[in-house]
Amino acid sequence: MKSPGPASSHPALNYFLDYFLERYPHNKSIQPFKERLKKTDGHAELINIYNDAIPLIENLMWREQITEAILEKYQSVFKELESIYGQCDTDNRHDFIIAIPVADRPRHLNTCLNSLLNLCRTYSYGGFSSGPPPPEEQHRGKYHKIRVLIADDSKHEKHRLENIEMARQYSEQGLEVIYFGQEEQKKTIEKLNSEDLKNILGNVNMDNFYHKGASITRNISYLKLRALSNNTPRTLFYFIDSDQEFQIKLQTLNGDTSLYAINYFYHLDRAFTTENISVLTGKVVGDPPVSPSVMAANLLEDLILFIQTIAAYKPEQSCQFHQLSNSKTDDAAYHDMANLFGFKPSSDSAQYHCKIKSEHNHITCLSHLAGKLNQFFDGAHPTKNSYYQHEDLLKTIKPARTIYTGNYVFNQQGMKYFIPFASLKLRMAGPTLGRIIKTETGNSFVSANLPMLHNRTVNTTGKAEFRPGISHRKTSIDISDEFSRQFFGDVMLFSMQALCEMGYPEKIIPHETIIETVENTTRDMLHNYSCRQTDIEKKLETLTSLINNPQHWWNSNMAQPVNFQPAKLYFNEFLDNINLNFGKKSSGYQFIHSGSNQSTHMKKIIDAIISFPHDRAAWTHALKSYDIK
Repeated sequence: MKSPGPASSHPALNYFLDYFLERYPHNKSIQPFKERLKKTDGHAELINIYNDAIPLIENLMWREQITEAILEKYQSVFKELESIYGQCDTDNRHDFIIAIPVADRPRHLNTCLNSLLNLCRTYSYGGFSSGPPPPEEQHRGKYHKIRVLIADDSKHEKHRLENIEMARQYSEQGLEVIYFGQEEQKKTIEKLNSEDLKNILGNVNMDNFYHKGASITRNISYLKLRALSNNTPRTLFYFIDSDQEFQIKLQTLNGDTSLYAINYFYHLDRAFTTENISVLTGKVVGDPPVSPSVMAANLLEDLILFIQTIAAYKPEQSCQFHQLSNSKTDDAAYHDMANLFGFKPSSDSAQYHCKIKSEHNHITCLSHLAGKLNQFFDGAHPTKNSYYQHEDLLKTIKPARTIYTGNYVFNQQGMKYFIPFASLKLRMAGPTLGRIIKTETGNSFVSANLPMLHNRTVNTTGKAEFRPGISHRKTSIDISDEFSRQFFGDVMLFSMQALCEMGYPEKIIPHETIIETVENTTRDMLHNYSCRQTDIEKKLETLTSLINNPQHWWNSNMAQPVNFQPAKLYFNEFLDNINLNFGKKSSGYQFIHSGSNQSTHMKKIIDAIISFPHDRAAWTHALKSYDIK
């Protein structure tokens, strides 16, 4: 074991201590770190100094606008820490396996993997071995504590081959990526009693073993993860979505920016080491995790405010929509029915924040927003984004009640919590799972301020690569399938929430009570969705009138050289699609109001809830008996 060296060998840490001492001379918490650095004579104490200093550095650093120079110094602090670990005989920090379920999204997946590789290069968590490769190796080094599992649910062979090639290429760069294809997934299930696990793992006898759904794919991946980890207690399993990146998003006067400003693995290791945690969930910044099925009224309200505001400005005037938002945008800010989740609905519309960085006028602003409106149906929100707001991560850890399935981490104890009711392919699986875990684990199920960057669409097309339940046809976009999965997913969620409050699943609930609960919840959801539809229709009428008002400059200036028709065309296409999906004749509303459809889905939900205790017992047996290699 090498000597830790003098204080001068820690330039990044010393830089921050000196920098903050100069800026905050009355802060009495800074100088003691310099004294500790001078006195340290061992690696363990030096590691403790870094662990103690990092929260202080972060809190002081985020008081000001982050500069590139400061961020680079911050990242260097972690590289210094990794250098110290590299001098130690052992490193008992957690290993990570990042699981990424993917279905026909090669561009999203590549962006996601690239961000993970950049994160590893930026912070070097766990260290990197380099040098000439042994004959059996395909690369010249690897990150010791990071592995990735691609769980492929793609339909198209072209995309599956692209994913295999991606796994090879990233592995050659030191990020070990394991491809978990559909044939191997089948073999994994065949080792088990598939009939007992059909509600969890789906139908293994399917001829076409693709598009099984994210929940089933995640559950199958649990078994592969168990094998890869050899059941070791210091392994953490990290599920993310392919349309996410290991970055955060900030709003600045010069536009939005994305940064590698969180050392995710360091903070997760600290959280699981210092706290009693079995499952931890984060959220996202950027695009919302909420379905367009429940965001339409919210967006229309924002667009009404935008059109009213921009109509009062002169078209050639320099754009006035670059103010910074003072409000915090979370899931409740997007959701039309936030009250159902215990949040107070926002009474204020959100003023649009223009994303164009170059100098421009209101004509360009209007056209730019209009061109992005239909991205709403792929899950983006044209008038709102959520942004990172720093808090000391360990201090943000608190008991949770919902899981965001695109950003959650668990240890071996948390592996028993499979995604429930996966074979139903409904939305809201994460919140439903969260309610179940909350009843059983108490404070070991937590949330923390550890968001990932979420991008629903790809830049080249402005659309999602693949999104189940969304159908694009020229200018029309039909989300009726996702709409119905959202509605009955809400029925499932709030039925389970009511039953969990009665003690389920630990307590046996009479079947009659389960049936009554699902029926009552369905009736309540129909009322909520119907009220919201009425609200949407009123707002749609108001916005249509504003767009077509002959007094507004985009209608009254037709004789001028500037052509406003494309912007109006995009707005009208968007309004037509809102009417298609949320109007009186929308197929989504007709579907959920159909008595036969209600009966069919309620029966499936009731049967799934009744069988859940059996599913849980079968899963526990599967984990115990699974052949670990």
